[in-house]
Amino acid sequence: MTLAPHHEAVERAGHVEVRGTDYIPDDERQGHPRALFWVWMSANVTYLYFVIGGSLMLLGLTLWEALVISVVGNIWWLLIGWLATSGPAAGTPTVMIMRSMFGVRGNKVFGAGLGVLIGLFYEIVNIALATMASWALLDHIGVSTTDAIKWVSLVIVTLASFVISVFGHATILKLSPIFTAILAVCFIALAAFVFGSANFNYTTEALPPADHFAMIMLGLVIVASNPISWGTSADYARYLPKETSKRGVIIYTALGSAIPAVLITALGAIAGTAIDMTDPQISLEAIVPSWFYVVFLGLIVLSSITNNVLVAYSTGLYFQELSARTKRSVTVIITGAAAFAASAWLLFAAPSFIDTLNAALELGVTIMCPLITVYGLDIWLRKNRYDGLELNRTDSQSKFWYSSGIFWPGMIAMVASTTVAVLAADTTLYVGPISEALNGADLSSIIAPILAAVIYVT
Repeated sequence: MTLAPHHEAVERAGHVEVRGTDYIPDDERQGHPRALFWVWMSANVTYLYFVIGGSLMLLGLTLWEALVISVVGNIWWLLIGWLATSGPAAGTPTVMIMRSMFGVRGNKVFGAGLGVLIGLFYEIVNIALATMASWALLDHIGVSTTDAIKWVSLVIVTLASFVISVFGHATILKLSPIFTAILAVCFIALAAFVFGSANFNYTTEALPPADHFAMIMLGLVIVASNPISWGTSADYARYLPKETSKRGVIIYTALGSAIPAVLITALGAIAGTAIDMTDPQISLEAIVPSWFYVVFLGLIVLSSITNNVLVAYSTGLYFQELSARTKRSVTVIITGAAAFAASAWLLFAAPSFIDTLNAALELGVTIMCPLITVYGLDIWLRKNRYDGLELNRTDSQSKFWYSSGIFWPGMIAMVASTTVAVLAADTTLYVGPISEALNGADLSSIIAPILAAVIYVT
């Protein structure tokens, strides 16, 4: 393993980060876990939660059920905080730490491979949301959105989504508090208008008990899908000193994420009592002043971009594990180009954006739940003692080479639990036989982590 010279590797805001998947020496570690609060806050003050909150109302749930689900589904952020503690311990990103769970070669599939796919999905969602909002904004101010204008908007949004990620960790830390402040002010103003129009006596047609339970479970899956997609939390904590407080890392990561996630999801649910949340981007125009609708559309664009900053950064690290000779900044650009192409299909060719989004979120749980469960257990079993230099070795003498580069307990846990989770899933596109036998109840988010844990521990 070759480390960059110290004078080149020290990261600075506004400069392209040198480090990627390699180990960060102790003399380059600095900072306090409180900085993680702003990193995660800026990424989670996002419009996607507003859409998710509205989707709960479309399931036929009561407002109070939706509000409870908004809280319960986001408890998963505590586990993401726990995963983040492995960053300072190992001094290397999530994708390298996963070698301890799957082996050097197995990690190419269940670490890097899945990470790239999951990351690309969320990059695509963010680009699509921001681009559609930019189209609506242009229409609102009187600019004709021809096909050419739409393509230009897509290109601009894509470039804005990835430029900060190319610069890397120090620049993300520097800009996060600024983005958080801007977005928070806008969402507070939005909340005032939503509360002014909300119907807190909102009622919905009662569902049969079995169907009602199924919708509650589906709602939990949709809400939980976002926190459990952030198994990359170690990426943003790895520059902290090794002796950094674990409690501090957990608290600042979890609170920075959960506070906006819960509040904005709840706000989306409340908005669902007043407007049709099938297309909130359009429907919301009926309850906010014309001048604020422009601000709201800008809010969607900016929040989607800030969320993509972390997504693109981690996806670049995952891809670097697959292509070790490629610089991190270049892998961010490569994955960004792939996300651009897929976003173009979603925007110009997909039959329904909201249906595609919900189906992907629901099915994503079947993979992500067992993945972060195995990760969290590995931290516990090893007492969070990771050797970052050893994790970066790829030769057969590596401690994490295991059996021909594969750690079978991790591989078997993932294959078995994911398979069962798919069979227990209930999505808009697919209903598994286990879910069908339970009248449509989706228990994938419960069954998958339990099965993964049992297999991995035993």
